[in-house]
Amino acid sequence: MKQIFLVFALACSTIALNAQFGYGLTFSNDVYNRYANPEQEDIDVYEGNGSLLLNLGLGPKIWIGAPKFSFSLETQAKIGLLGLALKDFKGMGNHAIPIIGRFNFGGLTALDKEGKFGWSIGGGIQLNKTELYYTTNEYSDRGIDRNYFRTYVGQVAYGFGLSGFAIQGVLRVGYNPDTKANSFNFGLQYDLNIPKLKQISSPESEL
Repeated sequence: MKQIFLVFALACSTIALNAQFGYGLTFSNDVYNRYANPEQEDIDVYEGNGSLLLNLGLGPKIWIGAPKFSFSLETQAKIGLLGLALKDFKGMGNHAIPIIGRFNFGGLTALDKEGKFGWSIGGGIQLNKTELYYTTNEYSDRGIDRNYFRTYVGQVAYGFGLSGFAIQGVLRVGYNPDTKANSFNFGLQYDLNIPKLKQISSPESEL
């Protein structure tokens, strides 16, 4: 966590004094995600859990920068409604909380009125949890409990942005070298910079 805020502070200090600020929301819909719990040598269970399509996320986001370049900090609460392990069914559902710092370029800065394509790169940490509900009795009787586990994530995105709105494809991969846990998220993300969206309703647009 400290590393993320350090990167954020460094990015803020290198941006010009006339930088623009924005705040808003970010939504996501993973086409596919997969989480693998830390390895447990004394328990023989499959550690993975994956979910297809019904994976929704929502959270706050802030930006600082200019139309051509911005830095953003975001988090989401993500849930995979149908997450499960076909190989070793233990229960359903998964949950993740990514905390991501991003360097944004072109249309993904969320600070440009002109519509254009853009990309971003970033990273951070992600908390993950699997088998949220419908846990099997056999699994519970064995005393196995799924707790939140951490992965360190890297992320890339490419998409289109216009006047505070952006839609993008996002790929995020995570790994924890201490526990061997890993995470994978791929899908669509939608960003809304609220102050910039309000500027769409200008006198020129009402003519």
